[in-house]
Parts: sequence; C-alpha cells; structure tokens
Amino acid sequence: MTDGIAGRLKDLSPRLVKDVANGTTRAYGMRTSGRRHLPDFMVIGTKRGGTTSLWNYLVEHPAVMPMYPPSRGLKSPWYFYVNYERGDAWYRSHFATEAQLDRLERQLGVRPLTGEACPYYLYCPRSPERIAERMPDLKMLVVLRDPVKRAYSHYWESVNKGVEDLGFEEALEAEAERTAGELERIAAEPYYYSEPHDFHSYRDRGVYLPQLRRWVEHFPRERFLIMSSEELYRDEQAAVDRVCGFLGLPEFRLPSVDRHNYRPAPPMRDETAAELTEFYRPHNRALFEWLGEDLGWAG
Repeated sequence: MTDGIAGRLKDLSPRLVKDVANGTTRAYGMRTSGRRHLPDFMVIGTKRGGTTSLWNYLVEHPAVMPMYPPSRGLKSPWYFYVNYERGDAWYRSHFATEAQLDRLERQLGVRPLTGEACPYYLYCPRSPERIAERMPDLKMLVVLRDPVKRAYSHYWESVNKGVEDLGFEEALEAEAERTAGELERIAAEPYYYSEPHDFHSYRDRGVYLPQLRRWVEHFPRERFLIMSSEELYRDEQAAVDRVCGFLGLPEFRLPSVDRHNYRPAPPMRDETAAELTEFYRPHNRALFEWLGEDLGWAG
C-alpha cells in the first residue's frame, strides 16, 4: 500500500513542480507587467491554416521575442476570449520587458518585436474590438487555407482532442444546431467562451470574408498581411521573407522548415468534398474579389 501511494506521489510530483514553477513565473510577470511590451503583431488565424508553423518560424528570428517564460513555448495566452477576466496585468505578463528589448536592440541594431499567435482570434466576434482598444498600431498576419481541407482538418483535430464523437458528415449536419444561439450568448456575456463556436464550427469557419471584414472595421486594411497556407508551405523561406518585410524585420535564414501541428487523416469521402467545394465556391469568389488576388481554391 505504502509503495502504491509513494508511486502515485512520484507520478504527480513533476506536474506539481511544473505548476509551482508556472505560478511563480506568472506572478513575477504580473509584478513587472507595467514594464512589459504589448504585442507588435499577431498571427490571428485561421484554425488549421498554418498559424502554429508560422509562429514557430518567426520566433526563430533573433529579433522576434518568444513569450514569457520562453521555457513554456507558448504561442498565445488566449486572452481576448477565454482568459479575458484575468485582466490586463495578467496579459502583459506574457511578454518581454522594455529593458530586454533595449538590450537586444543594442546588440542587433534593430528593435525586437513581440507577438502572439491564436487561430481563434480571426473567428471570435469579440476579439477585434478588444484588441484594437489596447493595441491600435498592431499588425496582423492571416494565413487562410482551402476551406474544404481546413474543415476536414479541424474535424480531425476535434476528434483527437476528444471533443468530437460524430462522423464528419454527421458533424457537418449537426453544426447549425450545436452552435445555435452561441453568437447571441457571446454578445451578451462578456466573459463567456463558447466551445461549440470554437470546436464545432467546421463549415462556417471557412467562410473567411465576413471574418476579415469584421477585423477591418477596427484596423486599417494595410495592417494586414493575408496569405494562403498553400503559399506558406510551398516555400516557407519565401513566405517568411514576405512576413519579415511586412513587419519591418531584416530577412533571416530559417534553420528548419518543419511543419508544426500536422495531423494526418484518412481521405475525405468524394461526395462530401464535392458538396463542400460547391458550398464554398461563391464565398471563395467573393473573398478573391475583395483581396484582389486568387488564392487558387475553387471559386
């Protein structure tokens, strides 16, 4: 019996140590929050579009600061929707101090940038206004993926997370019922986070133009760099060079081009792919007209 208890405590101890360490660093970050630099840029989405890969490429740049503490490898604190009640000091605690930026600027000859990457920000109806209130000079990076492939990848991510037990076709059919009333509740309750809106919005989340229009109500269009995930993965170095030019950073050579957060999946049914392709065709066409660029999907 004693051995069993000891074994369980041993299994728990790494988690406990990690929780204590995380709590300590976050407390320090909050105590120093007034000296910390809010983001200069955000990668705001889309989900399953390459947000994680682009973020990991960018933090390899010597003038892009990782989130604090770097050892946790965070890409976002998910503040502007799920953690909003924690307050501004908690949010600021995740970023580098001005003193750190000053020291690094003297070494590099260029001011380092801070940022974060959260794929729900693009789709979340409350995020643009909240973000604009705090960071009106922010630059946004948007990576959009063929919405048919995005929907299917999103579904398999939900399956792997344990939040989806329906088949893909059944989940598409259930989407409207699952998400009914969620936008109204999000609008009515300032601290409400809608898991159905985030996890089960397979079809709607690929209708990109309304999401982008909501953002440009709060930021000038020139603050956005919008590319396709197909462009990102076709030539990662060229895509990152384009991002660096947009952010005002010197170009650098990527040490690696590993694809992050990749999830293999079985083939989609042909009839499902055909139905989704036709559904998205007019939405893609409207997006391309708004962008002034054809991203190469059915339109």
